[in-house]
Amino acid sequence: MKKWVNGFAFYLLIGLLLLFVLFPFFWQFLTSIKPQTELFGEKAFSLIPSHISFDNYQLVFTNRPFAAYLLNSTIVAVATTGYCILIASFAAFAIARLQFKGKSIILGLILAVSMFPQIATIAPIFLFMQTVDLTNSYLGLIIPYTTFALPLAIWNLVSFYRKIPLDLEEAAKIDGASIMQTFWKVVLPLAVPGTFTTAILVFIAAWNEFLFALTINTEESMKTVPVGIALFQGQYTVPWGEIAAASVVVTIPLVIMVLLFQRRIVSGITAGAVKE
Repeated sequence: MKKWVNGFAFYLLIGLLLLFVLFPFFWQFLTSIKPQTELFGEKAFSLIPSHISFDNYQLVFTNRPFAAYLLNSTIVAVATTGYCILIASFAAFAIARLQFKGKSIILGLILAVSMFPQIATIAPIFLFMQTVDLTNSYLGLIIPYTTFALPLAIWNLVSFYRKIPLDLEEAAKIDGASIMQTFWKVVLPLAVPGTFTTAILVFIAAWNEFLFALTINTEESMKTVPVGIALFQGQYTVPWGEIAAASVVVTIPLVIMVLLFQRRIVSGITAGAVKE
């Protein structure tokens, strides 16, 4: 009896936790399929709409260049992720495995860069982008995105590389492998779970970034999704239904990506959790 009660309490707690976590997304989806007349007044708190309407989803793509927003965010996020993972892989391997002076100072500088608030760096970065004529361009966002994405990637990958057994690298060196051959053929394949996890985190950070995108890309055709949704305006009121529909559409790629790579993400998160 006690075992049954404990099991029931456990699943009840898990259910309440899931309800708490998923309720905002559920409410956004519910708002997106409600008619405009039910977004205010007494029916605004109803969990069951009088009839389901997908007009908000249609309006998002017909009344606004939302497809362009999605394309811009995808290009910038994918390019930022690929670039940061490539650079961070080499940097993290050097910090984790090579012996040279100043490693702790470099890690401290990386941490210091990641702790800088965006509002403190936006003015000089914007002036630089304006000087080199990179405003309203993809490269004008990819470059400043590395200021927060690259430190995040390096910190995560350093911890993963340090968990890889050193004996494997020593065996490769005995067989005559160079440092680069050891990195490409031994370390990098073993670090795939951690690399996938880091790539997902970097992609989400770049996908959701707002301040740089708002300041640097001001043309309508070059705006990213967070900026585009934030600037949704109706003729007389705020189009909450369209904002909710756009939020749901934006969340779907992240959910699909996590579901596709969930095994690698879990294995990456738990890598090194058990010491051999």
